[in-house]
Amino acid sequence: MRRVDCPRCGVTVELVPWSDGKSPVTTTYSWFLARWASKLSWTEVARSFHTTWHTAFCAVKMAVTWGLAHRSMEGIEAIGVDEVLWHRGHKYLTVVYQIDEGCRRLLWMGQERTTATLESFFDGLGETTAKGIEYVCSDMWKPYLDVIARRLSKAVHVLDRYHIVAKLNTALDEVRAGEARRMASDGYEPLLKHSRWCLLKNPSNLTAKQDAKLTDLLEYNLRTVRAYLLKEEFQLLWEYVSPAAAGKFIDRWCTKALRSRIEPMRQMARTIRGHRALILNWFRARGTISGGAVEGLNNKLKVTVRRSYGFRTFRATEVAPYHALGKLPEPEHAHRFS
Repeated sequence: MRRVDCPRCGVTVELVPWSDGKSPVTTTYSWFLARWASKLSWTEVARSFHTTWHTAFCAVKMAVTWGLAHRSMEGIEAIGVDEVLWHRGHKYLTVVYQIDEGCRRLLWMGQERTTATLESFFDGLGETTAKGIEYVCSDMWKPYLDVIARRLSKAVHVLDRYHIVAKLNTALDEVRAGEARRMASDGYEPLLKHSRWCLLKNPSNLTAKQDAKLTDLLEYNLRTVRAYLLKEEFQLLWEYVSPAAAGKFIDRWCTKALRSRIEPMRQMARTIRGHRALILNWFRARGTISGGAVEGLNNKLKVTVRRSYGFRTFRATEVAPYHALGKLPEPEHAHRFS
């Protein structure tokens, strides 16, 4: 493209309708590469079409920039907030998804999992769109809880069932590991050896060998067995329909766990008591939203990043998930590559 010495604007590059700035490829070809990059890794796209990784990346970045500027943010009724580990050294991303029944997509992502990070999402979302959100799903991370309570005070905030069960499993595994070490140091028979997954898996998913191992364990009066029974009893909570009945069940379970003298389970009971109101919102939402949708999108995001064997920069990590999970619009083209 020619350089123009304009007396008013100075020296500038000739503006043409088929390319953007000084890009060495046409706009239509960039969109062609971007569509293929949603199916293949950027390296495979570059190799297949005899171009460079940087060209493929620039094509995806162009598509994401255009899509974010032209996407519709109207009609969002339910969102899910979570964090994803994206790099070694405890480097997290805060991700926000739309999890409406008819539309599930990535809305926003930012570095770290702090109060300021999530605040920046709501600043960009705007008050009008935020007022239309009826349900929000998250885990128990306190910075998220504080921001959601302040910015979405009228929405039904549901604590993710998946994370509650995961914390129960973590507490149970802590009891098992500690008791196994004590039994080994005291010279007792290693009853808890190879029992981790017998205790953590859903009983319906146990193999025949694991089921037999669990049956043998339940005959002993171990702290691990008592913790396991508490964990399994808590699963009955999700069968309730009435929030009032579910609240009474939580109170009974917490009392029993606090009297068990098993410290990890007692700590879990205190946590559940502290988040009782948000847990009961799961029943008030009547299954309208689920953390399963958030976890499913998280898995897709991790696959997108893993497909490249990890990105070195946050900019590349940010562009790829938007492109794969954002359901971004594309402009109409005069022609397409066959």
